[in-house]
Amino acid sequence: MFSRLPMYQRQGSTAFKKDLTNIKAFCSVLNEPQNTYPCIHVAGTNGKGSTSHMISSVLQTAGYKVGLYTSPHLKDFRERIRINGQPIDETTVIDFIESHQSFLEHQQLSFFELTVGMAFDYFATQKVDIAVIEVGLGGRLDSTNIINPLISVITNIGLDHTQFLGETLKEIAFEKGGIIKKETPLVIGEFQEEVIEVFQDLAKTVNAPIFIAEQLIGETYETDLLGMYQLNNIKTAVQCLLLLDQMGFEISHDLIKEGLKNVSRNTGLQGRWQVLGENPKVICDTAHNREGLLMVMSQLDQEVFKNLHIVLGVVNDKDLGNILTLMPKKANYYFCKPDIPRGLSAKLLKEEALKYQLDGNIFESVDAAYRDALEKAESDDLIFIGGSTFVVAELDL
Repeated sequence: MFSRLPMYQRQGSTAFKKDLTNIKAFCSVLNEPQNTYPCIHVAGTNGKGSTSHMISSVLQTAGYKVGLYTSPHLKDFRERIRINGQPIDETTVIDFIESHQSFLEHQQLSFFELTVGMAFDYFATQKVDIAVIEVGLGGRLDSTNIINPLISVITNIGLDHTQFLGETLKEIAFEKGGIIKKETPLVIGEFQEEVIEVFQDLAKTVNAPIFIAEQLIGETYETDLLGMYQLNNIKTAVQCLLLLDQMGFEISHDLIKEGLKNVSRNTGLQGRWQVLGENPKVICDTAHNREGLLMVMSQLDQEVFKNLHIVLGVVNDKDLGNILTLMPKKANYYFCKPDIPRGLSAKLLKEEALKYQLDGNIFESVDAAYRDALEKAESDDLIFIGGSTFVVAELDL
């Protein structure tokens, strides 16, 4: 599966297909499984993964059988497809691919198209009560965008994947706004002056009511997911859940509070401002674009430490200037390359970092960089590991 199908996360743009033909054909062969259960569709530049897991956790707490589709995975492919926090079992994956191998190869499906079809089919087979479906990339032409959800969610808009989605926030908003469906409520996580008109225009054409979460949610909720940036995701998730309650799902405020406090336990989510150790304190985060890293660096500013050590790796299609300008100059850097074809060489990363007065050593792997940071750090220091989902994926979480 990994070797024979093009996979965007590993090889980049050559695996990306801006077309729904394949997924429509695949789901036709599967007897349209995506139409057999209600769905929530979640898009956005940052926070869509956390928001999806929050919604799922609360629905599980309320007693529903919940399918959850997200991407990419950290450790195991099966993380992408879960029911009530439990990953799809390996035998089911193998049997599904064997059953449809000739179609997959003849139709030349991508890795993502295969995975989406598998998730839709698995949720149908297991008779979930509801599924939370996270968009992979963009929205309008994303393979998940053949569902007719109860609610569409867009967390926020930032400059990421500009080679596919557009060079401006408005262009990117238009692509992500492609998930807006006829007369289907739209939850906007963050009010952004630059793009709100795009969403309003798209929603108006299909008579979709808009709910802006940060303006409508007044009550304070807590979550076990650390990081100040989760506050916006909480509001987005809660607004969606309140709408579901109005639609007939029984979701009380007490259930919302309990579900939000147990997101990691209920869903298995990892890598969001996750504390891996103390003395020295070690924190990792999967933020990998300017908007995400801006929030993470702001959170880092709130930490108390003697010296800061940053294990940093990125993929080769990022605008390094946008990322490196956010990184603190007063830190010891450990440059590394995530072990995927898209990984940027540590040597090139250091050369670019020096232009922004960020200095450090080069390491052959994430593990080597992390081990060196642990050796050099004192008990009252802080080690941060990030820059890419694939850097965090190589850690022993």
